[in-house]
Amino acid sequence: MAVQRSTDTMTEETPLIQTTEQLRELANRGQSGEGCDCHLIQFQGWDSITDMRWPAAQMQQIADLREPGVDEPTFEEFHPHRTRYESPEAPIALAYFPVNRSTVWRCRKCGIQVMRYTEFGGYYVDQRVRVLNAALVVDAPAPTV
Repeated sequence: MAVQRSTDTMTEETPLIQTTEQLRELANRGQSGEGCDCHLIQFQGWDSITDMRWPAAQMQQIADLREPGVDEPTFEEFHPHRTRYESPEAPIALAYFPVNRSTVWRCRKCGIQVMRYTEFGGYYVDQRVRVLNAALVVDAPAPTV
């Protein structure tokens, strides 16, 4: 299923990822990113990235992980093994924060894929990215309301 999306860099249809299997398949298509001037390989645990460091010219949005029609997805995180939000070992669970607020981008030069979302605070906006690592994609029960 595809949903019409419009962003600064893309006006075509962007695939909507709705299942863990779809997310894992997408993640398996990514490449290492090593040796590329995008330097995105270093973003393993939801790190901040400024607009100056984001390699916009070589990035392409390839998927959307946000559930359509849900204006405020949960802020609940999934850490069954006591990891933390910024941990490189933290699981990637589709229904949980911040994956549920993310889009997926691919570097056109090296093929690395990263999830990206915007964190909004009281007086700031912070772009966050994390490498989409297939080994960390997990099937997790939906958060309880």
